[in-house]
Amino acid sequence: MLTLPPSTRLYACTTPVDMRKSFDGLAGAVERHLGKDAMDGHVYCFFNRHGDHLRLLWWDRDGWMLVAKRLEKGRFRPPWHGQQGVATEWQLEPGELALVMQGIDFRGAKKLPRWRPNPPEADVPIRQNRP
Repeated sequence: MLTLPPSTRLYACTTPVDMRKSFDGLAGAVERHLGKDAMDGHVYCFFNRHGDHLRLLWWDRDGWMLVAKRLEKGRFRPPWHGQQGVATEWQLEPGELALVMQGIDFRGAKKLPRWRPNPPEADVPIRQNRP
């Protein structure tokens, strides 16, 4: 599996895409379906209509990287599978993508809350004690 920097996001296109597309065709799909710049350094994930092909597109500073996977049996089950009225973009965590690529349907799984630092408080003027 790919090791990506923490700043790299994974975006999935929920609209099925023709898997005959290659680098330029998928980059155009990023702009057309997701409204994003395909050369922004993030990874874009596409599925075909039948759900048995997956492609990842990534611009790596000096060229395109394309990863493809075809299932011989079964279908990929991304988190939005079977939902109505889903947005055209879905942000995935790396672990979620790994599960989808392994053929695991995790839609019923519950993500437990994680610790996050408190957001910075609004700028409150500090009172100065003057004599």
